[in-house]
Formats: sequence, C-alpha cells, structure tokens
Amino acid sequence: MGGDHTTIKTIQLAGTKRGIISVAHIDEPYGNESKSVVSIGISLKGDANEPDWKAHIPYDNLNELIEALQEAKDKYKK
Repeated sequence: MGGDHTTIKTIQLAGTKRGIISVAHIDEPYGNESKSVVSIGISLKGDANEPDWKAHIPYDNLNELIEALQEAKDKYKK
C-alpha cells in the first residue's frame, strides 16, 4: 500500500523549536487504482518522513478545505 510520494512544501511549525508541517502528493495511497491525495503531516521532531500526525485529503475535497481554512483564518486569527 502507498504509492509515489512527492513533497510539495515543508513549513516551520509555529510555536515549536523543530516542528514542521509537510505537504505532499501521494499517488495510489491505498493500493492500485486508488485516487491520489494531498498528505498533510505534522512532525514535532522535524522529520517529514515520519510525521506524528497526518491527514490524507482527496483532491475532490481540496477547494472546500481551503475555503474552510481561509474562513478560520479570517474569523479567528488575531
């Protein structure tokens, strides 16, 4: 299980010394012919290849997720 993994961006995780947020594209994450996803990982130790938490977002949900993140930023960021 798990296809090709391409890192798109690594971002310093605010409020941590070594933490990072990693964003990647994964082909066939759940086996042959499964749809590609965007993987968002959080690593407190700074290892993008071994995140402490991760979420796989189907590309079909990406626009709505971006809208929700923008709404959260607009409404709650101080």
